[in-house]
Amino acid sequence: MGAGTEPAQLGRYVIQSEIGRGAMGVVYKATDSVLERPVAVKTVNITLEREYADKYEKRFYQEARAAGSLNHPNIVTIHDVGKSGDVVFMAMEYIEGVELRTLIGEGKPLRVAQALSIAAQVAEGLAFAHQRGVVHRDVKPANIMVVANGPVKITDFGIARMRGTGDLTQTGMLLGSPKYMSPEQVIGKRADHRSDIFSLGVILYEMLCGVAPFNGENVTALMYQIVNFVPPPPSTVTSSVPEVLDLIIAKMIAKPLEERYQDAAEVARDLRECERQVVAAGTASTTTTQPLQPGTSVSVLQPTLVDSVAKNTVLAQTVSRTREADQATEDTPPPPARGLASSFDSIEATQRLASLTGAQTTPQTATQAIKSIPRDSATKWRRRDWLAVAGAGVCGLLVARAVLRRKP
Repeated sequence: MGAGTEPAQLGRYVIQSEIGRGAMGVVYKATDSVLERPVAVKTVNITLEREYADKYEKRFYQEARAAGSLNHPNIVTIHDVGKSGDVVFMAMEYIEGVELRTLIGEGKPLRVAQALSIAAQVAEGLAFAHQRGVVHRDVKPANIMVVANGPVKITDFGIARMRGTGDLTQTGMLLGSPKYMSPEQVIGKRADHRSDIFSLGVILYEMLCGVAPFNGENVTALMYQIVNFVPPPPSTVTSSVPEVLDLIIAKMIAKPLEERYQDAAEVARDLRECERQVVAAGTASTTTTQPLQPGTSVSVLQPTLVDSVAKNTVLAQTVSRTREADQATEDTPPPPARGLASSFDSIEATQRLASLTGAQTTPQTATQAIKSIPRDSATKWRRRDWLAVAGAGVCGLLVARAVLRRKP
């Protein structure tokens, strides 16, 4: 803004400076002229064709309702929403902090305890949102603010989706950041709360290793890796990472949905327990992680190809489309997918986490055990199977008739 000019204003908010700029709009630092407090104002320019403008505006207000209903220490607070000309805007809590993207942008791993604390707080915020039917769908370091001596904040529920609100998000656009997308997002399935868990697992991996688990040369290669490859355990890259954390991350980024954590609150509990163990062991103060040496990240972080069974299971999996479907349970569970590297196997992670984190396991009944046996739903009886059953039935009748005739 030039000298002597009046500052721009949106509603009651006087714009001070630009904070950031994205594909859909700009974020400004502003002052609330009524309450005289600093706020962040997110804008979306809707100067498009009327049909698309209406959809964007509707999505923006949906975002406001979804994010505005979330009152949690680890989620940015939404104060107000409005419209000025062709610009709709949202006023939210102004955070004095740095993006997690800045902390890990130099390729240096964070201390294990620090990474655990950040991830656990994000998991707690996501759990709160998921319990209220709100899925973020774009969890990435740029949307996580780290505040000095304060709570970590999840920002920008910009493509948050309230379950059961129709097909508003089905616009053909790629929603989410490819580097942190889940396999189901990559292959075009609708993301549910477990996609947020996968994205957080990728972020935690990057915080610990200094490099993301999937690093394709371009978007196509990156998305192919997300669906088809499994990264090595973080402890093979950063020696200070404890074994239990390998298991937690393996379960967070498991490709088949049924093998992944089903609840972000459970993720938070395991991360907090791991954090307690790390602090108790003195790892946080005695071990300093070092960045990867130039030229080593490519060989150390060379992902391995999952087998065709695991790949087919991921491609065939379905994601619930409504709140009712999310709550519905199927009588016959899908067969578990295999193919994860033996050193980073999500099934093994689930079993071993129970003992390492002190989780109580419920004994399995015989009926549950029988129901848990994998069944191929596509298998059908062939003609000879029916003939065999019919023949056995006829033989049984003939034997019974012969027995009855012999009786006096």
